[in-house]
Amino acid sequence: MRQLDELTPENLYAELPPIFWSRHRPDPLQDTFLVHFNARVAKSLGIDPGEDGRSALTALVAKGEALPGIEPMALCYAGHQFGQYVPRLGDGRALLIGQVVDPRGERHDLQLKGSGRTLYSRQGDGRAVLRSTIREHLASAAMEGLGIPTTRSLALFGSGEPVFRERVENGALLIRVAPSHFRFGSFEYFFYTGRYDDLRLLLDFTIRNYFPTLAVADNPALALLEQAVNSTAQLIARWQGVGFCHGVMNTDNMSIHGITIDYGPYGFLDAYEPGHICNHSDYHGRYAYDRQPSIGLFNLSCLGQALLPLVDGNPEVAAERATEVLRRYEPAFDAAWLAERRRKLGLAKEEAGDPALWDELLALMESERSDFTNTFRALGDIDSFPDRFIDRDRACAWTVKYRARLARETVEVDGHRARIHTANPKYVLRNYLAEQAIRMAEDEEDYGEIDRLVQLLGSPFDEQHEHSDYATVPPEWASKLEVSCSS
Repeated sequence: MRQLDELTPENLYAELPPIFWSRHRPDPLQDTFLVHFNARVAKSLGIDPGEDGRSALTALVAKGEALPGIEPMALCYAGHQFGQYVPRLGDGRALLIGQVVDPRGERHDLQLKGSGRTLYSRQGDGRAVLRSTIREHLASAAMEGLGIPTTRSLALFGSGEPVFRERVENGALLIRVAPSHFRFGSFEYFFYTGRYDDLRLLLDFTIRNYFPTLAVADNPALALLEQAVNSTAQLIARWQGVGFCHGVMNTDNMSIHGITIDYGPYGFLDAYEPGHICNHSDYHGRYAYDRQPSIGLFNLSCLGQALLPLVDGNPEVAAERATEVLRRYEPAFDAAWLAERRRKLGLAKEEAGDPALWDELLALMESERSDFTNTFRALGDIDSFPDRFIDRDRACAWTVKYRARLARETVEVDGHRARIHTANPKYVLRNYLAEQAIRMAEDEEDYGEIDRLVQLLGSPFDEQHEHSDYATVPPEWASKLEVSCSS
């Protein structure tokens, strides 16, 4: 394992002209201290997870420094927010402090989030608060544990510096890790400003450094769009499978890598409600759970629009070719979602009636507001499954059909239970669990619950009998929790 001073950091973005970024020094928080260090992420990067590594990282953040030889920068991008185009957004409270190559030869951005004002902060202070930073730190750990592509958080820092939101809160900061921080909105910025040469630079840079196999494609712009179509379809199918609601699927929050990015007002389904809206600021339900797949297509269409000048010099031809690629999204999502549904039901073979079997179960769950996570986990014990429902006759009727379908799988009882438990987590990051950790941190300066949750959610498919309380349905007070874009 390497210490910080043994890393050989890079900053590939410096190859791009200044229209892509602005340089800033981090503005150190007052009285910075380490709240939580994710040793799993550190090890994957080849960074010393021990006390020396943590101390070196804390010292670097407290001094407001980048990795040696790196000039920190904020990236510029635009985006469609709640369907409306915003011409310039950018990293308003985040700074790239370096890129490192892990032991497998893969490159990762290290980004400070909450490091102070940048050129793109608009009227903001560039800070993050402890509440929202804990939520992102936990969410990234939870999603990684579920095997869903995501940005990750290496370390979470607190401070004694007051930050003004709806109330006065303590400032905080995290170190975010990602292959890159390019978003759909990165490409939109250069399209809508008519900077097609810079758009070409961004495309070439992205393909050369992150998708080199696309360089030999007949049309690299279409190849990148198709890459995004497939990875986004796969990602959203995985979200739907665990009941994850992103909450703010703006195009500036969609990664070109097909990973989950920008955890704000997210949530996991408790009671199954297909139209669930996790974002209190989403007044019209644009980003409701059941609308996420269609929003994925909208966002990809925005990316496709931005790439048109690079597809073909004839606008009509370019639009036709991009549309042809975009038409592949729905079949790609449908295939990924069907595979996910079969997996959650413990089915390896394909039968035409499987979607109907799924839909019938979901209708039963919706009518009784059954807990999403616990209900699918309970499929591992078929004998007791109908007992979970008030309408036991209806549940028994469905279970009879399910048993008949399983009989054609030729899997023993233990094998079926293992399939179900491998596909359906016992633990997800329910809002009330995150809220309990936040309250302990804010009210008691007790950060132990953050570590417990990171450890628990790192193995969400394991029984972990000693932590079974974390799998219970939310208490009554949790129904009053609200998260919004300020969360």
